[in-house]
Amino acid sequence: MAQPARPRVAAARLEREILVLVSSGRARSRKEIAESLGIAPSTVSQRVQAMLAAGVLEETGEGASSGGRRPRALRVPGSTGYLGVVDLGGAHARLGILPHGGELTTTTEVALAIGDGPGPVLTRVTAALRELAAAQPDGGRLLGVGICLPGPVDVARRALDSPSRMPGWSGFDVGSWLEDALGVPAVVENDANAMAVGEHFGHARRTRHSVSVKAGTAIGAGILVDDRLYRGAGGAAGDITHTRIPAGGDTPCTCGNRGCLETVASGAALVRLLREQGYDVAATADVLALVRDAEPVATTLTRTAGRHLGAALCTVVNFFNPGAVYLGGALSTLEPFVSAIRSQIYEGAHPLMTRDLVIAPSGLGPDANLVGVGRLLEDTLVPHALATHASPTPSTASEGPR
Repeated sequence: MAQPARPRVAAARLEREILVLVSSGRARSRKEIAESLGIAPSTVSQRVQAMLAAGVLEETGEGASSGGRRPRALRVPGSTGYLGVVDLGGAHARLGILPHGGELTTTTEVALAIGDGPGPVLTRVTAALRELAAAQPDGGRLLGVGICLPGPVDVARRALDSPSRMPGWSGFDVGSWLEDALGVPAVVENDANAMAVGEHFGHARRTRHSVSVKAGTAIGAGILVDDRLYRGAGGAAGDITHTRIPAGGDTPCTCGNRGCLETVASGAALVRLLREQGYDVAATADVLALVRDAEPVATTLTRTAGRHLGAALCTVVNFFNPGAVYLGGALSTLEPFVSAIRSQIYEGAHPLMTRDLVIAPSGLGPDANLVGVGRLLEDTLVPHALATHASPTPSTASEGPR
C-alpha cells in the first residue's frame, strides 16, 4: 500500500504557520517569516509563492527595509474588519478594538460586578463592544471576539473550570454565548495566558521561551515554549498561585487548601495583612496607594510579598530555564515588589539560569491581556481563511515548521 505523501502534509502545516504569522501581524515579509519559524528562507519563499498563486496571500505596498531593496509586504486578502477583545476583571472589564492583522487602536473600560453571573456581565460587555466597534471610521465590522477570564479556563469547552470568587460561572459556555450574541467566532482564554502571549511578542528583545506572571488580587502565570503557549496536560500549566509554601502556614486559601502562595504574595493577601494591623483597606488599589505614598508598613509587607513570589519563581526558573520573566498585574507597578522578586531570583536560582535571564515589568501594561487574546483570536481565524482559499499547488517542501 502506498504511503501518504509526507511533503504535502509538511507543506500544509507550514502554510498554516505562515498564515498565522501574517494574519496576526507578527511577520510581513518572507525574511520575517523565516526568522520567526527558524527555517530556510528558500523554503519560506517556495511556500509563499505557492500561497500567492492560490490567493491565500497577497502582496501589497512595501515593507520595512533593513538594507537594500524594500520588500513587498504580505497580507491575507479580504482581511478588512476588526477584532473585539475583552479583559474581564472582578469589578470592571477592559475592552479593545484592533484591525485584523493590526495593532490595538481603541480601548475603554466599563464597570461591572463579576459576581452578578455570566448572563448580566456578558450582556453588558457585548453592548459596550458593539458601541466601540460602531465608533470606528468605517463602521467597525467585527470578524471575531476574544475574551480572557480571571480563572482556570477549559479552552476546548470555552468555559471556566471551578473558578474562585465567580459564582455561577463554572461550566458556563462563554464562547457559544458570545458567538450567539455577536454572530462571529469567539475565543475564551485565561487572563494570565493571554497576558503571557501579549508580553512574549510585545518586547523588543525577543526570546523563544518566557514566563509571564500576573500579580494582582490573585497570582497567575503563563508559559511560552518555542513561541507557543504551553497549557500542560490538563490545561492548567502556570498555576503557581496554589503552590504551598512554608510562609503560608495554615492560612486558608480560596482554593480550599491552606498555605498557598496566594495567601502571602497576592493583593488579596496584602489587604488581609494590612486590615489585621488596623488599616482601612478594602482592595488592592488601596494597597497600591499606600505603597506609592511610602507608607512604611504597607511597603514592608509588599516587599515581603515580592520575596515570597520570587522564591517560588526560583523553582520555575531552575526547572524551565526561560529567557525572560515578565511581571504584570497591579503589584508589578510597585518598585519594592519588583525589586524583591528580582533579588530573590538572582540570589536563589542557579547562575546558569540567570546569566542571560531578563526580568522585566510588563511592557504593555493594562493592554497586555487584550493584545494577547487578540493574537490568539487571529490564530483561530486562520482556518476560515484556509477554507476559503484551498491551495491546489502540489508541494515539494521537505522542511516543516519548528
